[in-house]
Parts: sequence; structure tokens; C-alpha cells
Amino acid sequence: MPRLRWVIITAVALLAIFIAGTVYFFEFRRIGDLKADVAKKLVRLDEKERSVNEYREKVEFYKTKEGIAHLAREEYNLAFPGERIYIIVPESSDPVPPLP
Repeated sequence: MPRLRWVIITAVALLAIFIAGTVYFFEFRRIGDLKADVAKKLVRLDEKERSVNEYREKVEFYKTKEGIAHLAREEYNLAFPGERIYIIVPESSDPVPPLP
């Protein structure tokens, strides 16, 4: 029959092994969750960087004379002196023509 001392030592050792195993299991699961969160954040960061680059390109474009002319035409319906503007008026009062 084993001595009580060896039984207690074995029980304490097994308890320590199970506690360590449980801690490692939860930590590895948490590491996986954190990796997934980091991947999501990196995708969002990449989208934001692309958006910032597009806005920077627009700012650089609108600093030029061509950009100002484009903005004036698109937003304010302005034209250069001497340009002809044609206004197209629909013939019927129906806002949407019937489908064939």
C-alpha cells in the first residue's frame, strides 16, 4: 500500500498539472480571439487608409485650376465666358415615360 505522503504529492502534482492545463487552454483560446480581432482591425485600418488617400488625391486635384473649374461646373453649374449652354426640356409632362 502506498504511503500517504506519496498519495498527497501525486494529488498535488495532478492538481497543478490540471490547473496549468486549464489556464493554457483558456489563454490559447483568448489568443485566437485576439488574433481574429486584430485581423478585423487591420482590414478596417486598410479601408480607412484607402479613404484618406482618396481624399488627399481630391484635395490635391481641387487645388489646381482644373480642379476648381471642375468643382464650379459640377456643384455650381458655372461656365467659362464664351461657352454655350444647352438646356434640354422634355416634351411631355409625364415625369417617367411608360415602359414598352
